[in-house]
Amino acid sequence: MIVISDTSPITSLAAVGELDLLQQLYSKILIPEAVYRELTGTSTPVPGSVEVRRFDWIEVRHVTNRSLITVLLEQQLDEGECEAIALAIELNAELLLIDERRGRAEADRLGLRITGLLGVLVEAKQKGLIVCQTCDGWVDCNSRVQSCRCFIYSHFADGGGGE
Repeated sequence: MIVISDTSPITSLAAVGELDLLQQLYSKILIPEAVYRELTGTSTPVPGSVEVRRFDWIEVRHVTNRSLITVLLEQQLDEGECEAIALAIELNAELLLIDERRGRAEADRLGLRITGLLGVLVEAKQKGLIVCQTCDGWVDCNSRVQSCRCFIYSHFADGGGGE
């Protein structure tokens, strides 16, 4: 299964310590160079910046269709979203992970199958990958759920999307 990701699903899951859900669900994630730059090109590290450099199941790919990126940039999408959409089209991806409303709308218009952070979490829960236990060695469920709730709330309040 070819799965492409924009920046926000990676940063969102990394921020709550659940980035490995992407590997468990999809085995491998492809990101375009612009997403890699958004994650690693900042002066202060963002959630996921270390992981995209270290995890071999996250692969960086070059987008060749520059004219499509130009058209998408005219739709007021950021470069990471543009390249993620273009890469998904180039590779005929089965799924694009993207949260931002404009990017989701454009990807949908172009016929791509999309999901966001919430869709990933729902799928992970349905497959039994998210389990809260309070016995030895596990994170306290209440604090874990509260952390995810707060993060998801701030993600959506900042204009992120989801499914």
